[in-house]
Formats: sequence, structure tokens, C-alpha cells
Amino acid sequence: MPRLATHKLLLRLVFTMIPFLILLPCMHSTDLDALLCLKSQLSDSSRALASWSNASLTPCGWQGVRCSTLNASRVVSLDLGSLNLTGQIFPCVAQLDFLDRIHMPNNHLTGHISADIGRLTQLTYLNLSMNSLVGSIPDAISSCSQLETISLESNSLEGEIPQALAECLLLQQIVLSNNNLQGSIPSREHNRYSYMDLYKATDGFCASSILGSGSFGVVYKGNSEFQSIAIKVFKLDQLGASQSFFAECDALRNIRHRNLIRVISLCSTTDPRGNEFKALILEYMEHGNLESWLYPEENKANPKIPLGLGSRITIAMDIAAALDYLHNRCSPPLVHCDLKPRNVLLGEEMVACLSDFGLAKFLHGDSSTGVNKSSNIAGPRGSIGYIAPEYGMGYKISTEGDIYSYGIILLEMIIGKHPTDAMFKDGMNLHNFVETTLSREIGEILEPSFITYDGEGGENLLMAETKWCLTRLAKLGLKCSEISAKSRPTTEDVYAEIISIKENFTALQYRQNKSTSFL
Repeated sequence: MPRLATHKLLLRLVFTMIPFLILLPCMHSTDLDALLCLKSQLSDSSRALASWSNASLTPCGWQGVRCSTLNASRVVSLDLGSLNLTGQIFPCVAQLDFLDRIHMPNNHLTGHISADIGRLTQLTYLNLSMNSLVGSIPDAISSCSQLETISLESNSLEGEIPQALAECLLLQQIVLSNNNLQGSIPSREHNRYSYMDLYKATDGFCASSILGSGSFGVVYKGNSEFQSIAIKVFKLDQLGASQSFFAECDALRNIRHRNLIRVISLCSTTDPRGNEFKALILEYMEHGNLESWLYPEENKANPKIPLGLGSRITIAMDIAAALDYLHNRCSPPLVHCDLKPRNVLLGEEMVACLSDFGLAKFLHGDSSTGVNKSSNIAGPRGSIGYIAPEYGMGYKISTEGDIYSYGIILLEMIIGKHPTDAMFKDGMNLHNFVETTLSREIGEILEPSFITYDGEGGENLLMAETKWCLTRLAKLGLKCSEISAKSRPTTEDVYAEIISIKENFTALQYRQNKSTSFL
């Protein structure tokens, strides 16, 4: 055959194959390796796993394997029940970190359920019943925060039933019978709410019960049998709302702190029309959010008196305490990613609590707060005016991002202006405005309620000391809201500084009260 004709034939074959090559998914190598690892650990007398071969380009057609419809390279389900399989499935199966379903009952599986199971954070269904598993159920299973069903009956498991299972907020069914386990199955039934419970508590989700609304949900005030509650109903028709629900569940299930909103329960079901329904039941914060107190004129339906300086400093200290807990006491550290006055709620005695963890992100791996060692960001996280500038440039999520937002809140509490106020234009922003004015006279930008005068129209001597506290507060806000993430102080240093400012102001109040008592 002539050389030119041969070249044409080859080109024709290549172009014929291109569409098939494009459509062929590129298998995630870790998933492929994990499945082959699993096969190597199992004895398969019935040759049920004969199709599991490394000669395949993708395992999505292997028996019992199902891949994601959105990401064809990731395995989401193993359905291998009653196949006479013998051997251990851990740790290989734990490498399939996209799994949402493991169904392998009625085999001859042996060995322990290793702590590696905690890596399966997408898992909703686990059935390893009627096997020969031994050892205890690891506490790490509570890290599978989306679990709805656990079936481990008829094995040889022993030890205490982990109470950490109560932290799996979505868990609806757990079967552990015919084992040698001790203790009781932890229950959240006393906190369970059905759709109708929430419907009645909010008078049919009526508009008069609405406390607030955001991108992914509407928050209602509800009156249950025992207490007032806040009910966050997710707008599941909005892209990202479902992920926000799971993110909040994941973030809130393990964190406990005086300055963080407390989750009471959840509701994941369908409404009477068959539509998916998801809601979080939270503690009710009777004094609303910080934004409504900073701008009482904008909240005509429920007017509030302006916050005094002492209250503002205390609230700032509460927020810093919450951030110190999230960044330094949680393992792995948790970044809030959407810190703003609207997400700071005020409860009894005006104690501030952070809320809305729908964008929160755990910093897995290296717990360093360095901006180059934190989790990848998928698009900017946060709200305009408060979002760290590096997020808009595609930098990774970091604790420094929360510190930036905190700094903006401090400056906002001092001058009483939104960071998106119309006065900030032509390169001027809240940070630059305070920085420029601070070098001259802080009194020019303070809220009028902060300034007091003596009987002759001059500034009170104590006002000079109050200005000193305010200047320290402003300088802290400026440091926190530096453009460069590396120039911002650590969360620990921020918390220490705001405590010091609080102590100085308390001493000032004491002297003021003491001088007044002699008048």
C-alpha cells in the first residue's frame, strides 16, 4: 500500500477514536488501587469478583461497583452482599473516600473495623451484618457524619457501644444485635423533630415567625413544648444549599463552646408533597444578631438602643474566644469563612455566639495556620466587605481569613459604618478610612454615643482614657484587616489583646463609678 494512503488510513482511525477517548472517564487512581487492594485481601471462591482486573480502564462496570453520576472517576457504592467472600476489607475500603454506601452482609468477612473508617465522611449507609468481624466499634465511626443507617448485627464484636454515635446527627437506624457488645445504643430520640412538629411550632412556617433569611436558608422562631427554638429551613432548590446543610452538621456536631450556637437537633425528611426537607433546630437567641444592634435605625420593626462601648468590647471578646476555640482548640482546626455581624447572635445577658457554619471548612492534614498550608478554596468564601482579599485571588482557606473578617467587625463597631457603605469609594475603604483618621484624631470618626462632655462643653477627663481604649481597639482592627495575610496577628494574640483591652476598660469603669460615688 502506498505510504500516503497508509498515513490517511491512520489519520482516519485516530479521528474515529477521538470521540470515544474523550468520553472515556479517567479513573481516579486511588480508587482503582483501593479496589484492587480490596480484591487482594478477599478470597473469592464463587469468582464473583472475576471482573475486577487491572486490565480494565475503569472499574465502574465491575460487579457491585457503582460510580458517581457527577464524577465518573469516583466510586460511591459497593454492593457485594451474599457473595461468599472471605477476608478483611480494612484498611483498603477506607481509601475509597467518596463512598456513600457499603452493602456487604452475609459473607465471611473477618478482622476489625479499623479507625480508618472515619475517613469515609460521605458514607450514609453501612451494612456489614452476618459476618465474622471481631473487636470493638471504633469511636472514629462518628466522623462519618452523614451516616443514616448502620447494620452490624450477627458478628463477634465486643466492647462498649461508642457513645460518640450520638454525634451522627442524621443517624436514623442502628442495628447491633447478636454481638458481645456492652452498654446502650445512644439515642437522640428525645430531641427528634418531625416535619409536622416544626410546622406546628412555626404556625405553618408563617411569615411572622421569620427571624432572618440568607442565601441557603430561612430561620424561623418556633415554640416547642419545652422551649423557644430557632429553625433553619434550607432552600434546597438553591444550588449549594444541600451541601451547606451537611457542612453545618459536620461542623456543629463536635464543637461545644459558650460562644458558639448550640444545635439541638435536625430534621431530614420529606414534606407532605414529597419534596425533600432539611432543617436544623438551634437554640433561640433572644436578642437577635449584632447587626441589628449596630444599626438600630435599619431595624424599625424591633428598634434597639445603641450598644455602649463596654458591651461592644465584651462582644468582641466573645467573638475572639470563639475563634480561639475553633482555630486552636479544635482538631483539625475549623475556619468559619463567613464572619460578619449578622452571623453573631446575642443570647441571655448579651453573650455573643457565632452562627451559620454553612461555609465552614476543616483544615485537614497540617494544622498550621499558615496561609500556604491550609485547605484549597473552591471560589471565594464569605460576604462582600468581610471576605479576606486573598480569597478573591484564589488563595487557600486559612485562619487568617477569619482574622481579617474579625478586624473589619471591630472597625465597624467603632465607627458604626458598614464596610460596603456608599462613602467608601475611589480606593477608600473602611480600613484606609480608620487608618488615615487615627493618625489625627479618633474622635472624628467615633459614634456620637461614645463621646461625653463636662458641664462647660469640654471633654470629660475620663473620655481621654476611653479614647485610649478605643484607639487600642482600632489598632487591633487595623492589624487584623491588613491586606497581607502574613501581616495579621495570630488568633491567640488577638484574643490576648482583646482581653487586655477589656480589663483596661473595666478598670476605667471602676474609677468612674468610684468618682461618681463621691459627688
